[in-house]
Amino acid sequence: MKMYLISDNIDTQIGMRLAGIDGVTVHETEEAQTRLDALMQDKNIGVILVTQTIYAQCEEHINFLKNKYKLPLITRIPDRHGMQDNEYLTRYVREAIGM
Repeated sequence: MKMYLISDNIDTQIGMRLAGIDGVTVHETEEAQTRLDALMQDKNIGVILVTQTIYAQCEEHINFLKNKYKLPLITRIPDRHGMQDNEYLTRYVREAIGM
């Protein structure tokens, strides 16, 4: 299974591309949601990486997709400005184990 990046900036996309991860840069919320919907149907994709900015723009849609599909996993990564939410990892682990 492959990883795929949806980014709001070219810098993150280039960095991930150097690491062997394909991706796309989007600038509109609708464009990101359309790309997410298409990737959810791709059986070769195991993990979708989404930059923090895209995650914030599409959080409701991403939560819907996470509840509807088991795979691929959708995870948020820091963008060039870093992670804005310091409690993100703690909250993510709690949600994952059902606390």
